[in-house]
Amino acid sequence: VVRSHLERDLELLGVTGVEDKLQEDVKMTLELLRNAGIKVWMLTGDKIETATCIAISTKLVARNQYIHQVAKLRSSAEARDMLEFLQTKPDCCLVIDGESLQLCLQHFSTTFISITTQLPCVVACRCSPTQKADIALLIRSHTKKRVCCIGDGGNDVSMIQAADVGIGIVGKEGKQASLAADFSINQFSFLTKLLVWHGRNSYKRSAKLAQFVIHRGLIISIIQCTFSMIFYFSPIAIYQGWLMICFPTVYTMAPVFSLVMDTDINEDLALLYPELYKELTKGRSLSYKTFFRWTMVSVYQGGLIMILSLLLFQTDFINIVSISFTALILNELIMVALEVTTWHTYMVISELVSITIYAASIFLLPEYFDLNFVLTVDFVWKVALIVSVSAAPLWVYKLAKARWAPASYTKLRDY
Repeated sequence: VVRSHLERDLELLGVTGVEDKLQEDVKMTLELLRNAGIKVWMLTGDKIETATCIAISTKLVARNQYIHQVAKLRSSAEARDMLEFLQTKPDCCLVIDGESLQLCLQHFSTTFISITTQLPCVVACRCSPTQKADIALLIRSHTKKRVCCIGDGGNDVSMIQAADVGIGIVGKEGKQASLAADFSINQFSFLTKLLVWHGRNSYKRSAKLAQFVIHRGLIISIIQCTFSMIFYFSPIAIYQGWLMICFPTVYTMAPVFSLVMDTDINEDLALLYPELYKELTKGRSLSYKTFFRWTMVSVYQGGLIMILSLLLFQTDFINIVSISFTALILNELIMVALEVTTWHTYMVISELVSITIYAASIFLLPEYFDLNFVLTVDFVWKVALIVSVSAAPLWVYKLAKARWAPASYTKLRDY
């Protein structure tokens, strides 16, 4: 009715359009993410021509890279032929529309994901919110790797919630995506600092803190086990009362948790060399190997502290608690110092305050510490010997590793 009665004999005076400009530094951000070893997929609701132009303008597609466009597949045979062709073009960029994508996911979901995850980049256009979420879930289940989804509109909410990590961008389309995401940013370019700097620090610090807390709990357990085995498995706790309460709290909590402020490189180097982020995907900071190494360190130090305490103080067995516990506290503070890469003011303060509190508690807890014995030179040099034998091998190992097998970030930092 409108066309036949109103839209008649019209004269075109002008055409207006709204330019959907790219945000600042999108090209640089995508290039940095590729250098960091992160594969980027673009899932959009735009038509295939617009999606291709955006992929080219953002440098998601490298110069002279072949772009394979797939649209309006009708049968499973066509989808199979397309997948077979992609196997012969592992370095191309795939641009596929929603209809063809749905056909591939229905008939060849496993084959499609296994092939496309090997491609440098994939652009899926005319995608529905459900398709975006399905792709995120398929990539997670197939690759067993972490998937980060980024969106700025309400149609990206399901995809963000399906990812391991969802990032919402506050934009002109509202705040639905940012409210549903794990992290919210104002610009796409902020993604580089979030991943390469804060993400790297979060992983390295969490790995170091978690394993050190395990070591702290395991070493005191090894001391107890060694004590019980030597004395015919007697069910007697070597440390009781305030000592057990204060060990994980007052005496060692501040130095251990100061490790969350440690940094191996500064922010400028992390952004300048995104290749350092690629090393995190290998999981070398938190793995079965590192857990086994910390376990062996705990067994070695815990057993050594208990055995040397008994050997060096055979005539002072009644003071075995003050001997071994003092060696344990000093050992843990030294271990924290060995794990620090870049010293921070709070780290130094926490170490000094912890040792001061422990020294004061020796005078405040006479039921555990005999001052006539603790304040002797014989006690001091023997405890120092126990701590040295316990911690010195690890210090030598750290120096040797830094000299003969340094990490890549140490070369940049020293340079």
